[in-house]
Amino acid sequence: MRLIDVLDILLVSYIVYRLLLLIKGTRAVQMLTGLGVLGLAFVASIRLELFTLHWLLSYFFDSLILIVIVLFQDDLRRALTHVGKNPFFSSASAEEEREMVDEIAKAATRLAKERIGALVVIERETGLKNFIDTGSKIDARVRSELIYSIFITSSPIHDGAAIVSSGRIAAAGCFLPLSKNPNIEKKLGTRHRAAIGLSEETDAIIILVSEEAGEAHLVRNGKITPNLSEEELKSSLAVLLELFDSSRAARVRGIGTDSKDAGVDHVG
Repeated sequence: MRLIDVLDILLVSYIVYRLLLLIKGTRAVQMLTGLGVLGLAFVASIRLELFTLHWLLSYFFDSLILIVIVLFQDDLRRALTHVGKNPFFSSASAEEEREMVDEIAKAATRLAKERIGALVVIERETGLKNFIDTGSKIDARVRSELIYSIFITSSPIHDGAAIVSSGRIAAAGCFLPLSKNPNIEKKLGTRHRAAIGLSEETDAIIILVSEEAGEAHLVRNGKITPNLSEEELKSSLAVLLELFDSSRAARVRGIGTDSKDAGVDHVG
């Protein structure tokens, strides 16, 4: 096999991998599953000589390109937007992400001091469009004042989560899946269970502010790192978002490549 063939295979594999990550967590997954079932039915109609079924599916697949464009228009638009922003699929510059981290940490600290509960989700590789669609669309730059205003009790969307996608607040008041982990302490409320639940299903980073404890926690991979100061939260997010060398992680409350996060049973 020639070197160019190897590069060709690697390039196609990478593109397919990125596309799968892009549609994960969206309705496109269900649509692709449906198309896959129809594809199997088409093959079966040929093997079993089911002429009527084969005739119907033939007409369907003759228009497949048009059908894909109609069904996946939102996902195609989102994919093209990602490619247009950066050929390597990076949606926000390191400088923008550092600014985002500072604003989120500042807001979380203020909310914790005032004992106002909050959930801020940072989307990473796994798409969160399904959850974004459950909330109120915002599409605004990440600002601490905006985050604070979302979660004050007089806000109509303070009960849900704010989701940050591509460096912007995509939506607020979003519903998250509750964790079904039987080992979670009974005293943990819905907000904690929602944060843990999403972190179990996706690679998202969740900043959880507990109104009862007046503390800011960081949640990922089903684990909660409790009671982080503003500087600790900034450093932790910077490590996880790879905004500086991960060797600094050892100095940031155990957050880093070793995944020494505190378990959920350590949260008060």
